[in-house]
Amino acid sequence: MIGSGIAGMSFALKAARGGAKVAMICKTTPSEANTYFAQGGVASVTNLEVDNFEKHIHDTMVAGDWLSDPAAVEQVVKNAPEQIRELISWGVDFDKNEDGNFDLHREGGHSEFRILHHADNTGAEIQLSLVEAVKRNPDIDVFENRFAIEIITQHHLGKIVTRRTPDITCYGAYVLNEDNGEVDTFLAKVTVMATGGVGSVYTTTTNPLIATGDGIAMVYRAKGTVSDMEFIQFHPTALYHPGDRPSFLITEAMRGYGAVLRNMDGEEFMHKYDPRLSLAPRDIVARAIDSEMKLHGTDHVFLDVTHKDPEETKRHFPNIYEKCLSLGIDITKDMIPVAPAAHYLCGGIKVNLDGESSIQRLYAVGECSCTGLHGGNRLASNSLIEAVVYADAAAKHALEHLSEYDWRDDVPEWNDEGTAHPEEMVLITQSEKEVNQIMGYYVGIVRSDLRLKRAWNRLDILYQETEALFKSSKVSRQLCELRNIINVAYLIMRQAMERKESRGLHFTVDYPHPETVRN
Repeated sequence: MIGSGIAGMSFALKAARGGAKVAMICKTTPSEANTYFAQGGVASVTNLEVDNFEKHIHDTMVAGDWLSDPAAVEQVVKNAPEQIRELISWGVDFDKNEDGNFDLHREGGHSEFRILHHADNTGAEIQLSLVEAVKRNPDIDVFENRFAIEIITQHHLGKIVTRRTPDITCYGAYVLNEDNGEVDTFLAKVTVMATGGVGSVYTTTTNPLIATGDGIAMVYRAKGTVSDMEFIQFHPTALYHPGDRPSFLITEAMRGYGAVLRNMDGEEFMHKYDPRLSLAPRDIVARAIDSEMKLHGTDHVFLDVTHKDPEETKRHFPNIYEKCLSLGIDITKDMIPVAPAAHYLCGGIKVNLDGESSIQRLYAVGECSCTGLHGGNRLASNSLIEAVVYADAAAKHALEHLSEYDWRDDVPEWNDEGTAHPEEMVLITQSEKEVNQIMGYYVGIVRSDLRLKRAWNRLDILYQETEALFKSSKVSRQLCELRNIINVAYLIMRQAMERKESRGLHFTVDYPHPETVRN
């Protein structure tokens, strides 16, 4: 198991319950993951008096611009309530009303109130609860400060592997121990990628800076299938405070609560872009904000919640209130400066309904996977529940087939003969900044063929330089992360260039939005 967010820990707990022994590889500590920073909540049909599965399915398809896989959508939506109960059994505490029912929020794109939450720090509540559950489980071994460099396939056994090889198989991974600099060989009957997203490809992101697309890059280099990378979701409302990286997230639940987007003149502007106003899906809201910023020549717009009851606002959003107050912004009296930031990847390692990738014995769950649920754009709060539902499906499938797999005893140790430590770390840090700038300028919210081509040409130089440095250097986390974000940036650009239309999160000035059929 590589990764320790909600997807990784859910899989580990479920697999261990089924009798498997699990090794969990953590890049830093188990508590540092994208999950921890999720504010909004978890989408699930729970109030059957007004809500039902069909509504949730329809909302998901609409938000995904009808590119979502109906089978994946149905699997997640219909299995969500059961997985909510599982999260609660692991200690997750969702807020309830005085009558004992869940205190449900509504977010952009949802037709009903169906977001379970824990104040405005749901991700932290989930992450810390699962960490404690993992610690209590004797069949899960946690390895901290370990960085997975490559997955092990037939390629490492001296065989030629191409994208057309029908039976590429994963036998484990080479993992750097950052405490001593050694590369260990982790062999496994089943390997699971749960490495999160790619936010660090961009300068402005709400993701923790460890979100460097490691799992996706590893699977791509191993000739696995990676899909829908062009669909990068920019969260419309990250707190605008220059110098912060990552950016502090202003949850979409605040707009569901009644907050209104306004331009620099204090004017509401969403009526010009969508009849759902501030509750339109994220791709529409992000482009609207981007348009207003360009129109007015500004770096941000405002989110206004000053018309709501101050005490209720502070009760619903205590962490946002405290964060803004620390910067001199009283959200009960002052409008909040916000701007879009890279937030979530809808694509990733292509998997089936059981979480299996195109590489045998390799599963992918969570944000690094492409299940087909999100299509062209993720519906708010669908990601956390997707992670648990697919972790459940993957664990059941892996346990069912575990006895069919043998251990390999012919895997060579990591070979770094003839390499040396890089003399100048500035080469790595500067290259990473260049990648961030290229992606921000040319592969952001609005794209064009010219911008993508320019980005491609500039990235190619960085790719050549970094591969040469990797081959001559002893591995380090910093160098591997640079290599990974370059691989991921390439995939985003290439798949954006291949999509000759504006659809979902991929908006290009060179192709109009198609007239899609809507039910």
